[in-house]
Amino acid sequence: MKVLLVEDDAGVREGLSELVSEQATVHDVGSVPEALAALRAGVYDLVLTDLRIGGDRLGGRTILEAARGCLVPVAIMSASVPEEVERTLAPLHPDAQLTKPFQLEDVFGLVERFLALRTRAQQAGEATPAASGWEPHGAQAQRLREPHATWLRLAPGARLPWPTEGHACGVLVVEGELELNGQRRGAAQYFYVSADGGCEAATREGCLAVSLPLAR
Repeated sequence: MKVLLVEDDAGVREGLSELVSEQATVHDVGSVPEALAALRAGVYDLVLTDLRIGGDRLGGRTILEAARGCLVPVAIMSASVPEEVERTLAPLHPDAQLTKPFQLEDVFGLVERFLALRTRAQQAGEATPAASGWEPHGAQAQRLREPHATWLRLAPGARLPWPTEGHACGVLVVEGELELNGQRRGAAQYFYVSADGGCEAATREGCLAVSLPLAR
């Protein structure tokens, strides 16, 4: 798992980077331009960013918007109450929040939540979906609901809104290829879809994928 950490206070950034590195590979930066460049250059499983960066109270929002386009979950750190953070970021919503001051267990728990989602998706992708129980999902796809996962089979040339049903989810492409918001993923590749939704899915050759909800 790879985490992008954005914090303008060098001391806090160093401490958080050391802490998160116990669970994941960390790339830490101290400004909005550095964060945007990192998102363009690499693939991350989680962005952990301060809401206000370098005096810019909307710095976290700028990073959240960019991460949404890259299909990366975002956790916002702020001393503000959650309601104020939500107002600042509206209409977007962060995938998680850490209210300052926070405890070590809060950081560990947050990172583990997203790490576990990816692990569960990879494990689910190793199984074979049932042959029966599939139902039409629009004109170009079929869906199979299981107790803890949903399978989607898209026909070649299919294009449709990715179904989130109001829940953030981790998705593993099992067969074929899939493109969401211009981000292309092939077999055995993982991506994240926020509860905000709005993702347009398309496939040229067809696709089988499994989707799991983010644990609350």
